[in-house]
Amino acid sequence: MRRETGRVGTDDAPPEPWRSFLRELDEQLTGGVELHCIGGFVVSLYYGIGRQTSDIDFLTVVPRTPADDLEAIAGRGSALHRKYRLYVQRVTIATAPEGYSGRLERMFASTGWKRLALFALEAHDLALSKLERNAERDRDDVIRLARAGLLDAKTLKARYEEELRPYLTGNIEWHDKTARLWLEMCWPSST
Repeated sequence: MRRETGRVGTDDAPPEPWRSFLRELDEQLTGGVELHCIGGFVVSLYYGIGRQTSDIDFLTVVPRTPADDLEAIAGRGSALHRKYRLYVQRVTIATAPEGYSGRLERMFASTGWKRLALFALEAHDLALSKLERNAERDRDDVIRLARAGLLDAKTLKARYEEELRPYLTGNIEWHDKTARLWLEMCWPSST
């Protein structure tokens, strides 16, 4: 059962120091940039249920021009990182479900940024993007999403089988086992 999420990052501006960091990032961009955000940033600042984080993990930048190299402008070691102790980084150990881009949700839409647009993965897609790495903080985030009523076991399972599993590489049996364990972890009575 899905309940009203009370998402904190739909229209409101992000809290400080994120607000200033993202405003300055927006000012330094030369063209429109969309970030498809994942990780603790989305769990915390969009869904409002997560943990402290100092980075914005992203899967994709649309469009990406050489002048707008986000990791040079706001990545680790950049002037923005040194100033705010926050940074952006492309995630390389994550695979999102095939249809995720059609379910992206706009973050902080009323901020007035001219060039920067942040998009959060829908909760099921966000959870599944964590499956491949399967670190303790990933499992904790998935449990938080489930406890907040943002995940449905049937949707998560179907999306794994139909939209993620066909695109995973490596030991598929390992990923299947992880998916089963996550379902048991979040919904012990339904397994």
